[in-house]
Amino acid sequence: MPRSVNSVASKRRRKKYMKAAKGYFGARKNVYTVAKNAVEKAWSYAYRDRKNKKRAFRRLWIQRINAGARQEGLSYSKFMHALKENKIDLNRKVLADLAMNNPDAFKAVVNKVK
Repeated sequence: MPRSVNSVASKRRRKKYMKAAKGYFGARKNVYTVAKNAVEKAWSYAYRDRKNKKRAFRRLWIQRINAGARQEGLSYSKFMHALKENKIDLNRKVLADLAMNNPDAFKAVVNKVK
């Protein structure tokens, strides 16, 4: 019995990786095995960093809130605790935006919880 090779599927699979490797440098863009390794590594980084992005933004928001709160004479932890005690439900993203772009509104929130 002759050997059966599904070249249609093989070519489609290779084409998918080569398309994903467009713009890569050197052999990474035109040698299939190198491109496949580079693309799979890139996909794993992309998956990992979608999670890391959430952490990084939360850390940034906390730094901005802390800076704004300290200008008003409160630490970050005391400020957040006071918000919870006063049942003010503003998330860190909104608070950080207020602290950066609208200091008067942020000052009003701080004065409300003091």
